[in-house]
Amino acid sequence: MRAEALQKKVEEIILDSYEAMYRLAYTYVRSEEDALDIVQESVYKAIKHSASVKQESYIKTWLWRIVMNTALDFIRKDRKEIAVDAFFENGKEDSYRDFDTIEALKVLTEKEKTVVVLRFFEDQKLSEIAKILNENTNTVKTILYRSLRKLKLELTEGEPGYEG
Repeated sequence: MRAEALQKKVEEIILDSYEAMYRLAYTYVRSEEDALDIVQESVYKAIKHSASVKQESYIKTWLWRIVMNTALDFIRKDRKEIAVDAFFENGKEDSYRDFDTIEALKVLTEKEKTVVVLRFFEDQKLSEIAKILNENTNTVKTILYRSLRKLKLELTEGEPGYEG
């Protein structure tokens, strides 16, 4: 595929995936402004390096990886504690509606959080997540199940019938 055609395809996928990219970035930084900055930086990197994509079918996976890496770079640079921002903007509720669930994501490692978000918020298949993370599908399954156990413990702690 020619570089110009590849760049055009990358741009199309970015436009189709912009909100999902924002949601993924938001789960890392929990700040609207920072998430938007991460998406903007990711888009810049994707367009700038669009010629490096080997196959058109890998563009979306490649794009997710850019967003994740950009978010992780941002966190490394900015180690301060990031508070959870408001979940409402212009009267519209954010796509992540369940505040308790968002708060519970704090107990997960970055990789665990990524797996959970991609699987349940972005409806990615385990095989797609494995490609994005450059992991074996069975490893992703293990990470997912471990993460779900952690989330269950976090979300049920203190509830009636809870036996820590």
